[in-house]
Amino acid sequence: MWDWIVNILLEILKVIQGFAVDWGLSIIILVIIVRLLLTPLLLKSTKATARMQVLQPKLMELQERYADDPQRQAEELQKFYSENKFNPFGGCLPLFIQMPLLLALFTLLRDLPHYFPNHEGSFAFFDILPSLTTSPATAMADGFTAALPYIIALVLFSVLTLIPQLYMSRNQTGAQAQSMRTMGVVMTIMMLFVGWGLPAGVLLYYDVSTLWQVIQQIFVTQKIIDKAKAEEEERLANAPMEVNVIRRERKPRPHKKN
Repeated sequence: MWDWIVNILLEILKVIQGFAVDWGLSIIILVIIVRLLLTPLLLKSTKATARMQVLQPKLMELQERYADDPQRQAEELQKFYSENKFNPFGGCLPLFIQMPLLLALFTLLRDLPHYFPNHEGSFAFFDILPSLTTSPATAMADGFTAALPYIIALVLFSVLTLIPQLYMSRNQTGAQAQSMRTMGVVMTIMMLFVGWGLPAGVLLYYDVSTLWQVIQQIFVTQKIIDKAKAEEEERLANAPMEVNVIRRERKPRPHKKN
């Protein structure tokens, strides 16, 4: 299904390998290229997430107000989204667009020998990872010492999943922040099991890609979130208070005394 994307990435990797020489270095350069291409989408997703955090209290108020009337609740929420020019799925769309590319990358890195049948020797990352096609589980058959570089890559694969979740939880409060931290820990444990059977090339790709994400969060993403929140709060302060209007419209009128 992703063959055409895999073939494009394959041609790019061939060009990179022509001057990078080392296979691991080629994968790192490929990750950097992919991350740069995806940066506009990720920044757009970040802004959408920041707006969602600012609008969340008003959304919760609407949901509580019309909890007993699902149809009216849906109508009011749709009206709220329209008046605020907000797409609730705006933060998810870039992720959906990335998925085919990420799956194609995993397919390519997992099956390097298939795509380079005439390659002589191993697909190594200098002297750090002797074979990018070997998984930690397979390397363990040769003893712990031989498997150690792969285990380190696996631990990074797991820990680097947790760091972005913990960092993003700083922008949440209360139960939402706790839920995000808990989810991060659960995903970290799951990654240990998932990564145990993955080729080192996939682990290397994910480690470098997630490290890029962490650095981007520290120096870029947080600034964008803070700016987007400030702009949204200023816009709401200067705009008509939709929820208050709804409250006034729905406030029971006092009965006239005869």
